[in-house]
Amino acid sequence: MAQTSLNPGGGLAAFDFGEETMRILVVGSGGREHALCWKIAASPLCDALFCAPGNAGIAGEATCLPVKADDIPGLVALTQNEHIDFVVVGPEAPLVAGLVDQLEEHGIPAFGPTAKAAEIEGSKGFMKDLAAKYNIPTAAYRRTNDPAAARAFARKLETPVVVKADGLAAGKGVLICATHAEADQAIDDILVHGQFGAAGAEVVVEEFLDGEELSFLALVDGMHALSLGSAQDHKRVGDGDTGLNTGGMGAYSPAPLATPALERDIMDLIINPAVQGLAAEGRPFKGVLFAGIMVTAKGPRLIEFNARFGDPECEVLCQRLKSDLVPALMAARDGTLKDFDLRWHDETALCVIMAAKGYPGKTQNGSVIRNLEAAGKLPDVTIFHAGTKANDKGEIEAHGGRVLAVTALGKNVQEAQRKAYAAVDAIDWPEGFCRRDIGWRAIEREKAKKG
Repeated sequence: MAQTSLNPGGGLAAFDFGEETMRILVVGSGGREHALCWKIAASPLCDALFCAPGNAGIAGEATCLPVKADDIPGLVALTQNEHIDFVVVGPEAPLVAGLVDQLEEHGIPAFGPTAKAAEIEGSKGFMKDLAAKYNIPTAAYRRTNDPAAARAFARKLETPVVVKADGLAAGKGVLICATHAEADQAIDDILVHGQFGAAGAEVVVEEFLDGEELSFLALVDGMHALSLGSAQDHKRVGDGDTGLNTGGMGAYSPAPLATPALERDIMDLIINPAVQGLAAEGRPFKGVLFAGIMVTAKGPRLIEFNARFGDPECEVLCQRLKSDLVPALMAARDGTLKDFDLRWHDETALCVIMAAKGYPGKTQNGSVIRNLEAAGKLPDVTIFHAGTKANDKGEIEAHGGRVLAVTALGKNVQEAQRKAYAAVDAIDWPEGFCRRDIGWRAIEREKAKKG
């Protein structure tokens, strides 16, 4: 494995880019993992890049190997067979299941939290208890497996009421209930009828926070956190934030909402207390700590923590990052982030998700996507694949709900949006769709500033 020395400014000290480069494995198959592979492949530290299981787009950056992201024994064996020096874990499920623990036990350095630290995403109840214990501002809540107690607490709250399945539920376990009767039904669906299986063994019932949502990410090395800045995601499937919740239909970074003062407050009130709290609990967190923030009239409030890069936030952050990502990931794993620094492009990055018709419900696999190469050659555009496979003819087919992440850089949100939609319009895929208003909040802010 490469032996590296890091300067305080985040650059590499003396380094031989000959035989000492690394064989790196990225775990996952979505747009987040394609963005990570794209960024890691550009690093002079990366000698050979692998992805398990990957997708058709990732195959252009890395050797894809048919091992699923949740196959922990298979992934450990793969790292040994391929003499992997460093593993970067993308999705939350293998983190919560202890993939990093297993890799490290076998002597394979890995980027991502241990299972105990990843519980900050794996259990919403644990996250809320940690926030309460370490005075992190968040919504009032009750955690319970008793339907009657959950209903009684919900009745004490003003509507709407938020009901959450405690565990991982593929992004579907958060229900915003307009009435107390709806909250009662949601509680019964989860606790009595088992709507989310084991993920719903407990519920968290909490007050609804009114404000504007913001994504905020930081690299963490167990004791220290390095801000990766802000983004805003678009969860609803339809224009104007209408329709069902999704895994994310687009994002942009940085978010104009996130002023320097607000970012300082988020680091001081939310990120750093969580990092110190997890360390104090014997669960030191290493990896990416993703905070879902509600910016309220009373300041930032924590909605949730995730234990990994967001998707599509990762796509826009990787587009904006000027520095080599690999030394930063290694510093997080090695506990040496204290004096680390990253450089960013001044421009805004904006990502539009193209999804298969029917998403977030049932979708059809196998439709052919054409003209991707030409669209990807448009100025300042990068197209990340999220759910694609190559067929026997070498054509790119859609396989999944969210299929492409069309990303562009611009001097502001409006310009980045124009470039991204020009690429979307150049793609020939009748079976796909996208929102046409990604970035609308920020563009309204930009217009108001000019006016």
